[in-house]
Amino acid sequence: MRSAGDIVLFHFPQADLAEGKLRPALLLGELPGEYDDWLLCMISSQTRHYLLDFDEIIRDGDSDFAKSGLKLESVIRVGRLAVVESGLLLGEIGRISNERLKRIKSHLAKWLSE
Repeated sequence: MRSAGDIVLFHFPQADLAEGKLRPALLLGELPGEYDDWLLCMISSQTRHYLLDFDEIIRDGDSDFAKSGLKLESVIRVGRLAVVESGLLLGEIGRISNERLKRIKSHLAKWLSE
């Protein structure tokens, strides 16, 4: 059963809606209602895209890195969001810590409330 904090694989679309490539994505939460839809954000190994006080970098030495299923230091791109039907998610590779998930949600909530 999926839950917020899981890292899954998904063909994340480009910003212009062109087909994207298969990449890891973080499940932020299941949307309310009768559908099995999830809000997720993109994860990229291109850490140069990191935005201070918004995105989150997960590094090899972090306590939750091994459980994340990621192979490289990566940036969790909080601003790259999608709502996706559960059936389009291609599998779970790992999970981040609850503390990191709370921090990411806090960054997103802060930005949305400004």
